[in-house]
Amino acid sequence: MTKKERHIVALDIGSTKTCALIGEMDDEGGVKFAALGAAESKGWRKGQIVNLDLAVSSIRRAVEVAETIVGVPVESAMIGVAGGHVRGINSRGGITVGARPRDVQRDDVRRAIEAARGITLPEDREVLHVLPQEFSLDAQDNIRDAIGMVGQRLEANVHIVTASGTATQNIVTAVNRAGVRVDDTVLEPFAAAEACLTQDERELGACLLDIGGGTTELIAYAGGVVRHTAAVPVGGDHFTNDLAVGLRTPIPEAEKIKREHAQAFREHLTEDFPIEIASVGDRPPRTVFARMLADIVGPRAQELLMLIRDEMRRGGVESQIPAGIILTGGGSQLRGLPELAEKIFNLPVRTAVPRGLAGMSEEVSRPEYSTAVGLVLYGARTRRLAGARPAGFMGKLKSMFAGA
Repeated sequence: MTKKERHIVALDIGSTKTCALIGEMDDEGGVKFAALGAAESKGWRKGQIVNLDLAVSSIRRAVEVAETIVGVPVESAMIGVAGGHVRGINSRGGITVGARPRDVQRDDVRRAIEAARGITLPEDREVLHVLPQEFSLDAQDNIRDAIGMVGQRLEANVHIVTASGTATQNIVTAVNRAGVRVDDTVLEPFAAAEACLTQDERELGACLLDIGGGTTELIAYAGGVVRHTAAVPVGGDHFTNDLAVGLRTPIPEAEKIKREHAQAFREHLTEDFPIEIASVGDRPPRTVFARMLADIVGPRAQELLMLIRDEMRRGGVESQIPAGIILTGGGSQLRGLPELAEKIFNLPVRTAVPRGLAGMSEEVSRPEYSTAVGLVLYGARTRRLAGARPAGFMGKLKSMFAGA
């Protein structure tokens, strides 16, 4: 492979920042960090494009920075998709293998999954992923891989992730206009899980919360497979905006205060120390106290976690995640958020940084880059599987099983 062919490029286009992360595959199938380009996101709101030209220029800037580092042009990339327009549903369908019991073939599995995904979607919805959960063959349930087993009636349970066709097409258009071809579109929390969840957590049952700027995406695993996906319309920007309004201070100052001093769990404040903040316009700086920050961000953090709890109950996964809650994304770094989550969910909670790319810099090993790192890992895994298995629909479905 040439250097260009070894590269896997991820584009994580969020409400706050756009980043292009490049990984490089070696001959053994491993992948190492090569470059990171980041730019402020413009033209985005809550996971959807609101100004195409601004979005294109943000993507172009991030890509150019990464290209300069590796010295090779970026031609194609894996793209993350997220936002309130994404929906996840579980579905079941099946086929008759034959007039009498026989060995289940690869094509039988494909047809059973096709039957399970055969749901009627509204006109503007498109399928992003079909993630197999388990199969049943005649009277036997909970089969992970039915190929080679003998039976007559094969049924498949799948989790189907759908997105707004218009929103997804606008992302693809923006990336194309920036001079980059789209290799694949991937649900962002699914990608983040690649970089953040352990296999034990997937098996036992865990829920990953990817807290972005405009929204928080959740993905729940149990028994090694995806059980639920959803998004709630609260993210890190809401904490910043609340501080800006409550303290009457500019947005950049509110963001700085949030990162340096804000505390979501009021009980953790040991002292009520003073903080000097900038005022709006030409007014002189003012002094506020730490407890005031906690009184502003605490209720918003509680609202976010209660929305997540309601969503998990709706998806029927609240009792299926004994391994607990894993927080990642830029918004997960708010002080006190893990402790508040432990109190609300009565489950173990940890904040995850991305893993799996060799040679990652300290900057890339931060929660806000989990999705980008996961997109590179996902791209490497699908590329390895494409070389090892037949291409096409089953090859892609099999890639969902590996490490799922």
